[in-house]
Amino acid sequence: MSTGLLIVLAVLLSYLLGAVPAGTWVARLRGVDIRTVGSGNSGATNVQRSLGWGPGLVVGCFDILKGGLAVWLARQFHLDESVAALCGLCAVLGHNFSVFSGFRGGKGVATSFGVLLLIDPLAGAAIFPIAFCVMYLTRYVSAGSMVGAVSALVIEAALGRPWWELLISLILAALMFYQHRQNIVRLRLGTESRFGQRVAAPEPKSPKVMN
Repeated sequence: MSTGLLIVLAVLLSYLLGAVPAGTWVARLRGVDIRTVGSGNSGATNVQRSLGWGPGLVVGCFDILKGGLAVWLARQFHLDESVAALCGLCAVLGHNFSVFSGFRGGKGVATSFGVLLLIDPLAGAAIFPIAFCVMYLTRYVSAGSMVGAVSALVIEAALGRPWWELLISLILAALMFYQHRQNIVRLRLGTESRFGQRVAAPEPKSPKVMN
């Protein structure tokens, strides 16, 4: 198979991998349509707020894994590191705009983190405490996520990383800010939900009894 076809295959598989709607499926097991609860997205934060820490952690770990697996997959095809990073970006796009969920999804935070951990472990390890501290001090997951995205770009630039890595990180950061546009408005208004704050999940639907 030619390199061009391998790249197309890797990109497509990465998107489909990222599009696996773990949050939607985990919530469905609890009889809840996660798209109708809280922020309406299927990411780990909304799952945690709606269903608790257990389901939230499961979804978060799976979403991180999706990003990392996309990069790993490209490497198994012996593709260039820049293509591996592109595959990671495609996984994030799949997560945010899942073909399995009507092109709806999460905000790409955990999946982006998984991508960064694989393409640049040092930068990935460096942004984690930064994002965590912002979340801890402000109690806003959205603020920590966006600061983490910007920090990744700054750290990579300071470390002299190649242009393709900076470009991928710039696109990931832009995507994250776009996905958090409503959170930004709520942060300005002071109405953003804080870390650990629960939202009321709807009661599971009972099956209809046929007479």
